Amino acid sequence: MAESIKNKVAIVGMGCTKFGELWDKSASDLIVEAAYEAYEDAGIEPKDVQAAWFGTLYEFSGMAGLGLTVPLRLQYKPVTRVENMCATGSDALRNACYAVAAGVYDIVLALGVEKLKDQGISGLGMGAFASTGVSPTITAPGMFAMMATKYFARYGLSPDEGKRMLALIPVRSHHNGALNPKAHYQREITIEQVLAAPIVAWPLGIFDCCGMSDGSAAAIVVRAEDAKKFRPDPVYVKALQMCVGPGEGQISTDYDYTHVEETYRAGLAAYAEAGITDPRKEVSMAEVHDCFSITEATIMEDLQFSPRGRVKEDLEAGTFTLEGDLPVQPDGGLKCFGHPIGASGLRMMYEMYLQLQGKAGPRQIKNPQLGLTHNMGGQPSSCTVSCLIVGL
Repeated sequence: MAESIKNKVAIVGMGCTKFGELWDKSASDLIVEAAYEAYEDAGIEPKDVQAAWFGTLYEFSGMAGLGLTVPLRLQYKPVTRVENMCATGSDALRNACYAVAAGVYDIVLALGVEKLKDQGISGLGMGAFASTGVSPTITAPGMFAMMATKYFARYGLSPDEGKRMLALIPVRSHHNGALNPKAHYQREITIEQVLAAPIVAWPLGIFDCCGMSDGSAAAIVVRAEDAKKFRPDPVYVKALQMCVGPGEGQISTDYDYTHVEETYRAGLAAYAEAGITDPRKEVSMAEVHDCFSITEATIMEDLQFSPRGRVKEDLEAGTFTLEGDLPVQPDGGLKCFGHPIGASGLRMMYEMYLQLQGKAGPRQIKNPQLGLTHNMGGQPSSCTVSCLIVGL
């Protein structure tokens, strides 16, 4: 009979590099930096790791687990390479947690890394993937720009109203990112700067789009009953859910382009597993997949943080600021960290881990109890979404 993973495993160590244009560091350098911060944080040595899950989308394809074992000099340990589009980092952590919960291992490592800047392109390279056979030529900004224009139309927002609503999102994220020494972008911006920025795909301008970055993040996972042997303040996993859609939005005229069904359903499953009945009140904070400002706006509604069509009211009220009722992107999000694919999901968890332990410095949230991460891979009409919840 199927069981929940709630409170069966804990994270006892995490590491995260600075994200950015790290020309002087290789992917191997970043792997070592993140892993050794996690080792030290957990109070373990590399030899204590019994197995590892390695998340990366580019570069190491064909090398499988060697992409992790060679830089870390892991000695003949089982390593599984994980790739699930932009949800790769979260899936690496998910697999590691399930292996420990199953009783197969006591101490494991989940690590994600990506070196995107070295590719010399200004966006993500698009490889072949399973689809419905309907494959229009389109960019990521273009896909999410369509979501923005449809949202404006559906909920009666003029272009000016819609753009000003969306501008509130990067302004908040940049405020938080300016407080974070590991963020790629560490400066505040104004609404006027967002509105005046060059357009990438209308209505999305430069500040509505997350950047390209290099980075790595890692986690040490153990059994819940052993967690306090490693540290007095472990962070326990409350829910691990992933939802992968059948691609119906690509071929169905019924798709409304103002929500992501996979996000909604992943949220429902995670809340059920964690025992959450009122997410807006019970979730203390969230790191979500803000690849574009409109993505974050619709995520707030899909995760039931805001009523349908009403996220504008919450944005204007400051609900999602560090001082608000439900802080979102306390570390600056993808907007300020960029999106090195394999690392992003684990980077989100790194912030939840610090916040729950009261170690987030000037961006520390008051008395957090539950943190949620949302990691999305794909496009609005067809994607993979992970939804992870952790707590004390």
